[in-house]
Amino acid sequence: MSETYTLNDVKRALAQASQMLSSQKDTINKLNVFPVPDGDTGTNMSLTIESVVRSVSELSENTSREEFAKAVVQGALMGARGNSGVITSQILRGLCEGALRAEHFNTEGLSVAFARSQEVAFQAVRKPVEGTILTVIRDVASAARTAQKKKLSTNDALEFIVNEAFASVHRTPELLSVLKENNVVDAGGYGLALFIDAFVSALLGRGAAHQDEVLFAQNTAPKVEIEHIEDWEGSEFRYCTEFLVHSETVDVEAAREFLPTMGDCDLMVGAHPNFKVHVHTNRPDKVLAWYLDHDAQISEVHVHNMDLQSAKRNEELSEEAHNEPATPFGFVAVASGAGNANILKSLGVNVVVSGGQTMNPSTKELLDAIARVNANNVIVLPNNSNIILAAQSACDMAEIPCALVPTTSVPQAFSALFAFDEAASLEDNVHAMTEVLDQVSTGEITTAIKDSHDAHGNPLSAGDIIGIVNGNIEAVGTDITDVCLRMLDTMQADSFDSLTLLAGADFTDDALSALEAAIEEHYDDLEIESHRGDQPLYPVVFSLE
Repeated sequence: MSETYTLNDVKRALAQASQMLSSQKDTINKLNVFPVPDGDTGTNMSLTIESVVRSVSELSENTSREEFAKAVVQGALMGARGNSGVITSQILRGLCEGALRAEHFNTEGLSVAFARSQEVAFQAVRKPVEGTILTVIRDVASAARTAQKKKLSTNDALEFIVNEAFASVHRTPELLSVLKENNVVDAGGYGLALFIDAFVSALLGRGAAHQDEVLFAQNTAPKVEIEHIEDWEGSEFRYCTEFLVHSETVDVEAAREFLPTMGDCDLMVGAHPNFKVHVHTNRPDKVLAWYLDHDAQISEVHVHNMDLQSAKRNEELSEEAHNEPATPFGFVAVASGAGNANILKSLGVNVVVSGGQTMNPSTKELLDAIARVNANNVIVLPNNSNIILAAQSACDMAEIPCALVPTTSVPQAFSALFAFDEAASLEDNVHAMTEVLDQVSTGEITTAIKDSHDAHGNPLSAGDIIGIVNGNIEAVGTDITDVCLRMLDTMQADSFDSLTLLAGADFTDDALSALEAAIEEHYDDLEIESHRGDQPLYPVVFSLE
C-alpha cells in the first residue's frame, strides 16, 4: 500500500468522500435533535463538500499545492450552508493552511494540518460547545499528535485518526445533555467522522471501513417528534440567515461585534475580500443593511424560516414512524426531568409527556401523545394522582385500543413496566401491571411553600423540608438526609428488599452519595439503587419494594 499521494489522489478521495457523505445525509439529518434545525446538518455538510469537489475539479494536473489549497478553501467558503457547513468549511481551511506549512504528506504533516484545523475551527465560533463537531475535530487533532509521538506510518496514522474520530462521536452524548436525552450522537461530529473515514478509505483504496458506525447512527436516529422544543433557548430567533460578503474594507471585528446583537449562532468567516456570514435572527433585513451601509457587496442570500423547517421535519419524522410496521404494544408515560424520561424510555416507553406535580398535561396533550405511538395497543402511565382522570379520558377517546395503569409516581411506573408481558393481552397486562403497584411504597422530599401541618397535626413553616409518604406529610425538618431517614423509619424500610433513589435537578451527585452512605449505615441489608431523575422541586424521590 503506497504512502506517497499526489494531488490527483487527494482530488479523487474528495470526490468519493463527497459521494459517501451525500448517500448518508438523511441519516445525519435525523440525528439533528436541535428543535429548530438549521437547515439539516447532513444536507448542509454534503452541499459544502460538493462545492469543494466542483472547485478542485476545474484544476489542471499540474496545479501547485498552493493553488489546490486555495481552490478547496474557496469552494468550501462559497458552498458552505448552515452552521455545520460553515464550520466544516473552516475545518477544511485549517487543514489546507496546515498542509501548506508541512513539508510532506506524512505523519508529522498530518499532525501540523489537524492542529491548524482545530485552531481555525474554534476561532470561527464565538461560544464553542462541548459534544459537537468542534469536540470531534479537537480529538482528531489530538489523535494526530499521538500518532506522531508513536512514530506511526502515514497509513497507520490515518487509520488511527479515523478510529478516534468515531470514538469521539460516541462520547458526544456524555458531553451534551440534549444528545443523551434523545439517545443520539452529535450530527455534525458524526458527519465529520464519516467524511474523514470515506476520504481515508479512498486514499488507501480499502473501501468503507466503518459501516457498523453507519448502522449505529441509523438505529439511534429519533423516530418521533422531539419533545423539548419549547424549552430550547434559541427558539426566539426565527430566521436562519446566511450570505456572502465581498469587501476589501469591511471592519471584521466590528462586524463580529454587531452580529451577536442581532441573534445567535453567529459566524463570520473568511478573509478580505470574501466572507461567509451566518446568523439566526428575527431581523435579517437589519443584518443585510448593516453590511450594505459599510460599503460591502452581498450575494447568495439565503433566509430560512426555522419554525416552518422544524414543523416540516417533525411531520416527516412522524410520518416515517407510522409507515413502519406497528408494534403490538406501546407506552405513553408522564414525567418531569430528563433523567426520569431516559429511564422510562430505556424500559420501553415510546413517548414521555413532560408533566407531573404543578404541571398536569391536558387530555388533548395525552391524546396527541397516544396518536404518536405506532402500536396496535397503547398503555398510559400517568404517574400522578392528579393526572389519572385526564389520562383515562384520553384512553377513552383514543382511536386505537388504549388502557390506563393508574400509577401515581414514576417509581410505580418502573415496577409496572417490569411486570409487562408482550405475549399477554392488553387486558391481562393492565391487570398484572396494576397489581404490582401496591407493592411499591413511594416517598417524596420537597420544600414547603407555606405554613401548614403534617399528617399528625403538627405545625410546619414555609421553607421547611418535608417528607411525603404515599401522599401524607410524615416528616418535617431542615436537612434532607435527616428527613429521608425519618421517612424510611416510618415506612419500616427494614421490611423491604430494595430502595430506589431518584435525585432531583438541584440535588448534586455528592449530596446523593452522602445520602446513600447515611442510609447504608442505618439499613445495611437494604439494596440501594440510585439514578439521576433530574425532576424539579423534589430533590429526592424514592421507592421501597
